[in-house]
Amino acid sequence: MFIVVGLGNPGDKYRATRHNVGFVAVDILADMMGISINKSFGNSLVGSGSVDGEKAILVKPQTYMNLSGLSVSEIKNWYKTDTSNIILIYDDIDLSVGSLRIRPSGGAGTHNGMRSVISILDSETFPRIRIGIGSAPQVMDLADYVLSTFSPEENPVIGEVCKKAAKGAMLIMTKGIQEAMNRCNC
Repeated sequence: MFIVVGLGNPGDKYRATRHNVGFVAVDILADMMGISINKSFGNSLVGSGSVDGEKAILVKPQTYMNLSGLSVSEIKNWYKTDTSNIILIYDDIDLSVGSLRIRPSGGAGTHNGMRSVISILDSETFPRIRIGIGSAPQVMDLADYVLSTFSPEENPVIGEVCKKAAKGAMLIMTKGIQEAMNRCNC
């Protein structure tokens, strides 16, 4: 079984923000797999399906970003899944807009949502897909930046990298993390 979690903030107010690219990528993955993410489960919206005969749960936490670990923990504990089968997709200010990095494990960096997940799961050993959203201008507060929308020039780039992130999650589930890294990191 695989659990794929896109990190973001719930509600229309945050729908198109930089911080919600994880939700966008999971929605694209859901479309690829023919899954509807419309069932409430604890602090999340979930949908389920299968890939290559393996069950797959797609998750959009409905806590705010800084409490994402609560949602991930609920799902992990309910399905009794090993952390190595939980794939996190999220934004990264340390990568330029449109960059993508897939890794088998690692720290949280500056991302509070990932800090929450790592703290509550007490593990860093799970695959992650980081979508570059660029760094905040020096004159802008980081929180304001991640809650801002993309420019018209950035929108198509972000759309493409979110598709690549969904493809990367699919590759992790079907071919393994190494194949996903080889084919999707850019």
